[in-house]
Amino acid sequence: MAAKARLVIVESPAKAKTIGKYLGKGYVVRASYGHVRDLPKSKLGVDVEHDFIPQYLIPRDKSAVVKELKKEVKIADEVLLATDPDREGEAIAWHLVSATGLAGSDKKIGRIVFHEITKDAIKDAVKHARPIDMNLVNAQQARRILDRLVGYKISPILWKKVKSGLSAGRVQSVAVRLVVEREREIEKFVSEEYWTIEAEFSPEREAKSGQRAKKEEKFRATLHSINGKRAELKNGEETEVIRKELEKAHYLIGEVRQTKSQRRPTAPFTTSTLQQEASRKLNYSSKKTMIVAQMLYEGVELSKEEGTQGLITYMRTDSTNVAVIAQEEARKLIESKYGADYVPEKPPVYTKKAKGAQEAHEAIRPTSALREPDAIKEFLTVEQYKLYRLVWQRFVASQMAPAQLDNTSVDVKAGAVEQTPAERPYLFRATGSVIRFPGFLVVYQEGLDDGAEDELSKKALPDLTAGLLLKLKELLSEQHFTQPPPRFTEATLVKTLEELGIGRPSTYAPTLSTIQDRYYVVKVEKKFEPTELGTLVNNLLVEFFPSIVDTNFTSQMEDNLDEIADGKKFMTPVLTEFYSPFEQRVIYAQNEMTKVELVPELAGIDCEKCGRPMYIKMGKYGRFIACPGFPECRNAKAILKKIGMVCPKCTEGDVVMRRTKKKRTFYGCSRYPDCDFSVWERPIIQPCPSCNGLMTLSGKRNAKCTVCATVMEYELPDEEEQTPTRTTITVRSQLSEAVKEGGGLVESESEEIEESGEREPEEEHEVVAAL
Repeated sequence: MAAKARLVIVESPAKAKTIGKYLGKGYVVRASYGHVRDLPKSKLGVDVEHDFIPQYLIPRDKSAVVKELKKEVKIADEVLLATDPDREGEAIAWHLVSATGLAGSDKKIGRIVFHEITKDAIKDAVKHARPIDMNLVNAQQARRILDRLVGYKISPILWKKVKSGLSAGRVQSVAVRLVVEREREIEKFVSEEYWTIEAEFSPEREAKSGQRAKKEEKFRATLHSINGKRAELKNGEETEVIRKELEKAHYLIGEVRQTKSQRRPTAPFTTSTLQQEASRKLNYSSKKTMIVAQMLYEGVELSKEEGTQGLITYMRTDSTNVAVIAQEEARKLIESKYGADYVPEKPPVYTKKAKGAQEAHEAIRPTSALREPDAIKEFLTVEQYKLYRLVWQRFVASQMAPAQLDNTSVDVKAGAVEQTPAERPYLFRATGSVIRFPGFLVVYQEGLDDGAEDELSKKALPDLTAGLLLKLKELLSEQHFTQPPPRFTEATLVKTLEELGIGRPSTYAPTLSTIQDRYYVVKVEKKFEPTELGTLVNNLLVEFFPSIVDTNFTSQMEDNLDEIADGKKFMTPVLTEFYSPFEQRVIYAQNEMTKVELVPELAGIDCEKCGRPMYIKMGKYGRFIACPGFPECRNAKAILKKIGMVCPKCTEGDVVMRRTKKKRTFYGCSRYPDCDFSVWERPIIQPCPSCNGLMTLSGKRNAKCTVCATVMEYELPDEEEQTPTRTTITVRSQLSEAVKEGGGLVESESEEIEESGEREPEEEHEVVAAL
């Protein structure tokens, strides 16, 4: 490095490459490859007797990096620390000062902060270098020390009392508790029967000449009330009585209400909402989302003219703020691309509602709204393109005018022909919406969680007026059952953690990864289920360390860390207040927690190969049934999920969900091979209205007859939208012989084998396995 040059230190080589091109001559940009100092792995590394002083060291794998940085520091005229603009980045900058020998030297040191990697942002940051903010550093240190105390004090107890390799953590243990408690709610839930009645009508329109309208208009309405009280139909008998009365009834429009409403765009992304939406729309895990977002932030090589460009702003943020210059650029784009009507009078202002919003960061947005996704698609990977497009669409939509809706609500009165509308006992209600002006919807519509409804899905109603006579076209009564709360998805778990104030932007993705890596939870068709191990560990933590898994306590601790960052509290008193009662809990658990034997649960069946009683075991991908005689006996079976329907072929077995070796779901009889019923699409209980044949799902809102191909509207209840638990069996290399039961073959080279033992619909099934 030439003398008198300015040394800029960042975390990653990719970031260094992009920034180096922007700064040009006179600057040397080097990467620290993340943290250069950390607590030791072999011991606690925190002096709990003397103000919780941490004992930092330089890890072996970072010694070469630090050595090179020291050389660069010695010959630099000035050192600029350009680590990420959050507490973690501030702490890395502070550690760099100590590790490279800058502490106590007369070398000029500056901390530069930017929220996007663009030429203007970098140049501006260099002009506004500042000292390291020790409040932010201490907030990060306090978090690191708290996490170390919890992990290094509780984990050894779990190793001794349960099994080795287990861990506990302030945020991860709360996340596991949420999943466990949701599962208990589902198990305790008692489903209740209820019925609905829906009718299809067409208006009895007549012109003055007495001629009827040429085109028949239809709309659907649901029975809303009976004699002024909400219609609550508890059983089929009661419903049938009302249905028969309605078949003879006379119908007319009672009241028509028309209103106008606005639908405002959602705020640009924060870390949490980006992870949620990428999960809903792209099926990305939180971990994958952050990896791809990091690439987009640090810079991607575009055309020769543009070179390497940072495409989005910093991706760890809980702010919805947007820079004025970015708002202005977006407004110009919107006007030129969509028209002046789509530009609101003033730029929208969004308020952050989540607990504990931190530093005044910006929302996640494109560094330039003018850089449209399709214009740079050829330079991006598929994952980068999809995530960039999501960020771009969400941001541009957030700066657009609201959508304008026309809403109609219609009451249909039913009763005897001689009764006035007010006297008629039955009231049906229909609602519909029409988008009068699409506004931001031309660019983006937010994804929905399972079970959520969107007013935009409501169909438009025909032109109806009070007093208009109606002709009953169809009357449908349908049985339903109340549903338990849904299991958490990545999106809903992140959303819940944020709403409760648990964790911060940088912790969501690693938390979700950790609880799966430890096998405390498994993901079954995008939904989290607790394992027996996760439930056991949670129960122990709730009993012996209640504050650690208490949402209010954990949220309050996050508030304390925020106050340290704001300079309102000091690190040592916060740690002391936590550690004193925690230490007592550790001593209590060491003495009182009894050793737990992880005895596999009996499956209630005997192994058909050797006669031993089989057990339910937990594997990486969920529960399965295995013979305890391994390796002499390698028999294993999947635990199949019933869909609540008797087999339509043999009428003795249950319809269960299974998976092919290629991980495609199909449905078959639990009595296979005695019954070979199997279909690809999920069958439903309701028979075909035309031929009484078997109906299967066709898309999200239809069912199709397997006999006569009749299609009818049908929406599967949320609780039924399940596919089989993935049961995977790890196969030792010595397993080479074919499993003859079920006619399938197991290849010795494969490491994971899906259980089925059943012939797939219309093709041979390659299969199942044994331990």
